Order: sequence, then C-alpha cells, then structure tokens
Amino acid sequence: MATHRTPKLDKKQAVDTSLRLLNEVGLDGLSLRAIAKELDVQAPALYWHFKNKQELLDEMATEMYRRMTADFPLSPGLSWQDRLLTAHRGLRAALLRYRDGAKVFSGSRFTGTEHAVEMEANLRAFTEAGFTLPQAVRATTTAYFFTLGFVTEEQGVEPLPGERREGFDVAERAARLADFPLAAEAGADLFQDYDEGFEEGLALVIAGIEKRYGR
Repeated sequence: MATHRTPKLDKKQAVDTSLRLLNEVGLDGLSLRAIAKELDVQAPALYWHFKNKQELLDEMATEMYRRMTADFPLSPGLSWQDRLLTAHRGLRAALLRYRDGAKVFSGSRFTGTEHAVEMEANLRAFTEAGFTLPQAVRATTTAYFFTLGFVTEEQGVEPLPGERREGFDVAERAARLADFPLAAEAGADLFQDYDEGFEEGLALVIAGIEKRYGR
C-alpha cells in the first residue's frame, strides 16, 4: 500500500511568506502555526526547515539583508564617511519596509556567509583609510547599533510608513507635560521628523569617529 507524503515545502517560499505576514501581524503575532496556516500546510512541514522560531527569524533577517544589498549597493571608491552614510541609509530604508523589521534584524544570526562579502569590503575600506582593524570594527558597529536602535524606536511610534500608534500625539504630550517645558518641547524632536533626526544622528556618529580616531 502506497504511503501518501506531503511535498516538501520550499524554504524560500516559507521565508517570503513570513516576511509578508510580518507586515500584517507584527513580530508578536508571527508564529510557525500562523505561517503554516497562511501556506496551507501542516506545522510539521515548517519544522523540516526551522527547528524553532528563532531559526526562522535568522533566515528572515538573512533574506532582508539579501534584498537590502541588492537594492542599495555600495559603489567602489567611496570615502569611509560616504560608505557609512550610504550603507546605513540603505539599512534603515530596508528595515522600514517591514513591521518590526528592526526587531527581527537585531540579534538574529545571518545564515551562510553572504554577509561576509560586504563586511570584508567595509573593513578593508576602513583599514586602507588608516584605521586599525579594532578601530574599523568599533566605527562600523557603532553606526550599525545606532541605526538599529533608531529604527527600533521609530517603529515603536510608526510601525510602518504612514501608520502611527496612538499615544504619540506631540500636541497632547506637550499639554500633559506643561509643567516641564523643556521636556514638553522636546517631543517635537523625539516623535516626528524621523528622516531629519536620523541624518543628524548619523552625522554625529561620523563626527565622533573622526574626532576619536583622528580621521
């Protein structure tokens, strides 16, 4: 008697579906069960590729990285400053495409070695500009951590572009903090104009690297 077997689920299909579903339900609502339902398969079909949710998140982050490097390539010959600006503008844009994109990306472990190509090029560009390897690592990771942290906070207010959570109305906040005039006024810079805030913050990071390492 022949045994019926469910066809193996394509791994890329599972990851693409997971990223699409992420925009609908967010990280908290994303589960292997929900993804299996969306794919119209049984949950064990996903466990063929992912032992747990973290392994799925690792693959999702890797796919986000692949898409980012394809859409925001770094031109050869850029100064280290322009390289940081270009790379992290691209990273922010890539993360903002997905609800909770920064949370998925942060702490995940890239699969494979594709990410090492750009990492090697970045470190080489910095060392050729006169940085020691430890300085190059510290400079690039500081900009990376700034971008991840910035987008995490940004998406806490605006989960997707054009979507804003309740409780972050700047005028209402200013009225509520009327007894604290500086804190009240700061809301305009804290909770809106994220493009401007990101550019200024990244400029501060670069200026700090220049000052600290004499570059």
